[in-house]
Amino acid sequence: MPTIDYFFTLVSPFAYLGHRAFLDVAAEHGAEVRFRPVALMGVWEHSGAVPLPQRPQSRQDYRLIELQRWREKRGVPLNLHPKHFPTNPTLADRSVIALVEAGADPADYAGAVLRACWADDKDVADADVLARLLEQAGHDASAILAAAESDAVAAIHQANTDAAVALGIVGAPGYALNGEPFWGQDRIELLADALASARAPYEVA
Repeated sequence: MPTIDYFFTLVSPFAYLGHRAFLDVAAEHGAEVRFRPVALMGVWEHSGAVPLPQRPQSRQDYRLIELQRWREKRGVPLNLHPKHFPTNPTLADRSVIALVEAGADPADYAGAVLRACWADDKDVADADVLARLLEQAGHDASAILAAAESDAVAAIHQANTDAAVALGIVGAPGYALNGEPFWGQDRIELLADALASARAPYEVA
């Protein structure tokens, strides 16, 4: 069974756009998904990216065009200017790690948090918002949020970030198959091709 490392943060619009499409591809090819939320700024420190307000206006404008293109292609609702963005994703991201550590499947919850931010105008830095989403997904909200605040989960969060950097992941979302990085939800189709062919991973020449 192939394994895909899924690097993301729950305030990324592109992670939102690609979340279901990626999971569908993984399921189609019988791949195991390892959910590995990252501290995006820690990844960007190594890839040269900067926060949105610091980017040239042309790049900010192009991002908005891309979001509209992919919103239509993926068939999902998305607010271009959500009420609570930017916001701090740390608790949300670490609650996914807490779910993984508890042996639970975080897929539906992660999707719900992404949708809450990008379609429902909810503040996913708010513990009460996360608690409701956890409960709706069938999880013990109090236990998971308490675990998310632990040093152990914080250490895993940092380890995920370090692993993404080591694998050459440039931003979020990123996927790694057999050590080969795929950056961006617009690479899901290329990831599907790699899974279908079972080819050897491409490496830096």
